[in-house]
Amino acid sequence: MTTPSDPDPDIWLRNLFSAKAVGRGGVIQRSACDVERVVGRDAFLREVRRRGFTLVENGEQLVVFCNRDPVRLIVNRDPPTLSQRAWPSDRNAFLG
Repeated sequence: MTTPSDPDPDIWLRNLFSAKAVGRGGVIQRSACDVERVVGRDAFLREVRRRGFTLVENGEQLVVFCNRDPVRLIVNRDPPTLSQRAWPSDRNAFLG
């Protein structure tokens, strides 16, 4: 049995950011593992920044708000402790 190969990173990004939700200013989400495997976290962060969108990570999911509106946290549980995984290796790159 053969396993399908990963798509071309440029095509994957183009397809992701051409979704209807992106055009409507909505929300898209992808597994952090899939992003890392196909395009790499750094390339994904660069593309989100280039578009002026907001990216949040929750568990293993990356959620992109495809607009330039502010994001407010309405309900927050007790403040979590940030794990090492929550930050990229270069914190300055993440903070912009």
